[in-house]
Amino acid sequence: MNMLKSVFLAGAATAFLAGVAHAQSPSDFYKGKNVELIIGYPTGGSNDTYSRLVAQHLGRHIPGNPNVITRNMPGAGSFLAVNTIYNTSPKDGTVLGLGSPTMALDEKLDNKGVRFKTSELIWIGRLGPLVNMVFTWKTSPVKTIEDAMKIESTLSGTGAGSTVSIYPLTLNNVLGAKFKLVMGYKGSNEAMLALERGEVEGHSTAFEAVRAAKPSWLKDGSINILAQFGLQRLPELPTVPTAIEVADTPEKKQILTSIMSASEIGTSFFTTPGVPADRVQALRRAFDATTKDPALIADLNKMGMSMGPMTGEEVQKLIATVVDMSPELLEKVRKAYPAEGN
Repeated sequence: MNMLKSVFLAGAATAFLAGVAHAQSPSDFYKGKNVELIIGYPTGGSNDTYSRLVAQHLGRHIPGNPNVITRNMPGAGSFLAVNTIYNTSPKDGTVLGLGSPTMALDEKLDNKGVRFKTSELIWIGRLGPLVNMVFTWKTSPVKTIEDAMKIESTLSGTGAGSTVSIYPLTLNNVLGAKFKLVMGYKGSNEAMLALERGEVEGHSTAFEAVRAAKPSWLKDGSINILAQFGLQRLPELPTVPTAIEVADTPEKKQILTSIMSASEIGTSFFTTPGVPADRVQALRRAFDATTKDPALIADLNKMGMSMGPMTGEEVQKLIATVVDMSPELLEKVRKAYPAEGN
């Protein structure tokens, strides 16, 4: 009887403590804690830069003012980080993440390495869209997207699941481009150095990555920008066609639009499933406040980087549009999308 009583009391105490922890206000919960922001990319690129800027300012706006610390976890086109956050990180709002904007589509296509449910991740907010572009060095014979349909050119590539690889290979599959990827570079900074060294002819990465790391390339004609991977042209690249514009049939345009919609997901941050609703609201509103913070805006302006915020609720709906893609369209996209990112 005494043993049963002890077990009962221990269980009751555990339940009580769990209830107290859940009843804590977000301010009480976060006070004195560290919030970890896991970046699914190497150091130095635009994703890393944006994440570190968010981490620098976000803590001031979360109730309880926790410290926000960053950790890079590159691998498998950011899927190493996303899988870790989804499957093993604490489900309490103390871990945030940034991964590939194509992750919802990769999940929908059952691509290798995906061990997460994108719609079950809780989306906190978007700092801005992320429009990639494909470009070659000034000495390359491939100077336009039309040239790329006729002449093979080598591009430096990173992870198989990264948009760095996915977008140009999609152009091969849909439009008949002749890009050949040389894989294995550790992030776009290293891949761009390879371009300068003459190891490859070109690269594909975010416009913001080039503007942050190699701004002179955009001013002095060092590179030929062939196409941009977004739903519409960036104001900074008014004469460069989108890949969708290059497509010559409605079906090809539909396929490319579905894939390039990842540009709208862009630099979006998320937390684990299972976070209590009041903490989700605290994180989302803190993120919104961060995007309006004059200190963050000043830092972005100083680095020549832009922002186009979206609330967590809006990102969650955007993710749902990919997850709910019709079977007919999904099958067309499946045939065009690089198989398992290769």
